[in-house]
Amino acid sequence: MLERRYTVLFEPAEEGGYVVTCPALPGLVTEGDTLHEARDMARDAIRAYMESLRKDGLPIPDDIELNEVPVKEEIDVALPEPA
Repeated sequence: MLERRYTVLFEPAEEGGYVVTCPALPGLVTEGDTLHEARDMARDAIRAYMESLRKDGLPIPDDIELNEVPVKEEIDVALPEPA
């Protein structure tokens, strides 16, 4: 059995629950209503991602080391009024 360990990021969603991403697996996004559910959903999504790679004959990537803690900040963006 192939086993891997991946770093996942849990971000609180505006509507409640958590959105989960995995930096080592581009495009992988899932969610759960609770942190526990989000973890389970992440495991299922990663397993499906790996199965898809295997089916397509592509290599299954290793986890990537996050060198820094993600930075959270607000930025101002202005959009000109339409003419």
